[in-house]
Amino acid sequence: MIKAAALAGVGSVALLCAGAARAQDASVDVAAESEGLGDIVVTAERREQSLQRTPVSVGVVGGDDLRTFQSGGEDLLSLAGRVPGLYAETTTGRIFPRFYIRGLGNIDFYLGASQPVSIIQDDVVLEHVVLKSNPVFDTAQVEVLRGPQGSLFGRNTTAGIIKFDSIKPSQDYQGRISASYGEYNTVSVDAGVGGPIVADKIAFRLSGLYQRRDDWIDNTYTGPSFDGTRGGKDALGGFEERDVRLQLLFTPTDTLSINVSGHARDYDGTSTVFHRGALRKGSNSALNDRRDRIALDEADNNPQGYTTYGGSVNAAWDFGLATLTSITAYETTSGYSRGDTDGGAALNYAGPAFYGQSQGNVRDLDQWTQELRLSSDGEGAFNWQVGGFYFDQRDVTDFYQRRYFLDAPFSPTNPNSNNPDNWVRLHNVNTSWAVFGQASYRIGALTLTGGARYTEDRKRTRLVKPAMTGTTVNFPATAPRNVKLTGKEPSWDASALYEVNPDLSLYARIARGFRGPTIQGRSAVFGSAFTTADSETIMSYEAGFKSQPFSNVRFNASAFTYRVDDIQLNGNDTNGNGVLFNADHANAYGFEAELEWRPIRNITFSLGGSALHTEIKDKAVYAQVCALGGANPCTVLDPTIVRPIFGAPAVLAQIDGNPLPNAPEWQLDAAVRYDVPVTDTGKLFVSSDFNIQGYTNLVLYRTREFYANGNFELGLRAGYTFGDDGQYEVAAFARNITNEQNLKGVIENYMAAVYNEPRIIGVQLNGRFR
Repeated sequence: MIKAAALAGVGSVALLCAGAARAQDASVDVAAESEGLGDIVVTAERREQSLQRTPVSVGVVGGDDLRTFQSGGEDLLSLAGRVPGLYAETTTGRIFPRFYIRGLGNIDFYLGASQPVSIIQDDVVLEHVVLKSNPVFDTAQVEVLRGPQGSLFGRNTTAGIIKFDSIKPSQDYQGRISASYGEYNTVSVDAGVGGPIVADKIAFRLSGLYQRRDDWIDNTYTGPSFDGTRGGKDALGGFEERDVRLQLLFTPTDTLSINVSGHARDYDGTSTVFHRGALRKGSNSALNDRRDRIALDEADNNPQGYTTYGGSVNAAWDFGLATLTSITAYETTSGYSRGDTDGGAALNYAGPAFYGQSQGNVRDLDQWTQELRLSSDGEGAFNWQVGGFYFDQRDVTDFYQRRYFLDAPFSPTNPNSNNPDNWVRLHNVNTSWAVFGQASYRIGALTLTGGARYTEDRKRTRLVKPAMTGTTVNFPATAPRNVKLTGKEPSWDASALYEVNPDLSLYARIARGFRGPTIQGRSAVFGSAFTTADSETIMSYEAGFKSQPFSNVRFNASAFTYRVDDIQLNGNDTNGNGVLFNADHANAYGFEAELEWRPIRNITFSLGGSALHTEIKDKAVYAQVCALGGANPCTVLDPTIVRPIFGAPAVLAQIDGNPLPNAPEWQLDAAVRYDVPVTDTGKLFVSSDFNIQGYTNLVLYRTREFYANGNFELGLRAGYTFGDDGQYEVAAFARNITNEQNLKGVIENYMAAVYNEPRIIGVQLNGRFR
């Protein structure tokens, strides 16, 4: 019944709600300069294809549009709400984005957490959460592949993937720059330049990103501090991001290409700010705090910083009937993030007096990946590809947590005091290998495609240094200190695409994927045993259409339903620490749609939307609710029970039937641009973009406080383009022009709120040369 309802929605509801992230960048041909819309080329199946002939639900964002969204200094979270079915948030600052596609994601803030949304940058998978935060710049295109993508992209893609493609070197001298300046001394410069070094043999592309913002949040705290934290005006909230990438493309023959790429990142900024007591008990609408002030009494105003280096060699040898591709990549990062996890001394909080801060350090993380792929030439009715993949990631991570009430004695021997022996050190190892293949066959107007993959995924977490209470080890004597998990699973998909006519295609797809087992080791900082979750598997069904009924209209829509068995979930214990567990399963159904319309040469509209229903199904699974000082500061709406946890009674809520966290019930996005020619080569323009989301539960259990409903943001640009083919552009812009203070996350025990970015008004200059 779920499946039938979802599939039926394509024909009726999709006509009322459509979605598109505009894609008019490097992948759009010159036909787009007329009243018509150009073709969009994607690589969702590891080969170039027209979006309209790809049997996968794909949302596309062009590089120019991404730079517009990020003109106010935003990072990858700027994609949230810009593509139907995609959501993103963070509670650990710019170094830890969390992505959700069709409601599937992971709210865990643990540095070793796995995500069901895979990030792929320039054909390199980025698995660790810090690597997923690598900024994207000098970008050609972003593709959001919805639904399981295990056959071609491997494990941990049960929700889908986000694929970022940079502008590649070419044999033509060309460059581009996008520079903006706005409030709070916000600066963003995204640029790239390249061309031939040796004609037809060697080309380069040098790309860079610089972003910064001054501290803009006041710390109003004036009392005593245990670690020297001091208040003051404009004490935190700023950041500085410096990134560079160099690509060298070698083409010694017509059949061999080797792209060697290296990049570096240097980032310093502010971790997420938790506004303690910003939520009143019993209400979600009465946010009683301001985004630009906080009262932090510890954690040195929430600093964080990371340094990352990486490189890859992408080689392709075309020997006629097939092409052999090898992608070898290495990434390494190290850094820290510190935060006042209880939100400080609240401006409006009457709960128990309490102190708490945490810090996580990645001392050394190394990731190696190797892929070999042999594929047909893409010509003819039958096409195929086979390959293998190897992954190796190792890191050493430190955690520190201090937590105690004011009436607890503060001394060097207190296990919750600020002493060096309360640091915990973990050594994590994750290795994986896979073999895969895909084949497609075209019979007249019908194309049938099938793919399969077998993966073995191994994880190990070892407690190198436990927390100490004086000279006593603070870790259960019977708990294992070296935990190993293995997942061995097949992934597969099958699809059919039928071209009714050159302007309309119908498709259906069924797919199975899995997310590997997970270990939560951060609990050791509180003297608790590790928690684990077994592999989860998904069966997904979708059907849709892709159409261009007129040269100036593109309308695509899809409906889906899925079931995730043994779904991995993350709750919190009394210490606010993440606890992993598997629920029996979760069900979901919904739809997405995309519309782009250019009624005349100088106007382009896009409209986007998605609807989603998710439901956790397991009557035996409970999640611990908000708790502090023996009280429950929030209003729990689910049935509850009391059980002992770590020797103390705790209130747990039954979550059977609840929606998945951070799964918006609906989303809408829209954009419009209007150009007014004033000379042969000059045009005035005005453009706007808007997104809004429906009810979104932020935790596993239902409350009157911990949800968002109606969050929206509006952007506006106006300016002048001039030069050949709009070569230069100068504009004024506003991001979040109405200065909406949207609830994006919570820290349950302290009724603390996490907010979105503030309004940024500024100017932007874009230029292209060749």
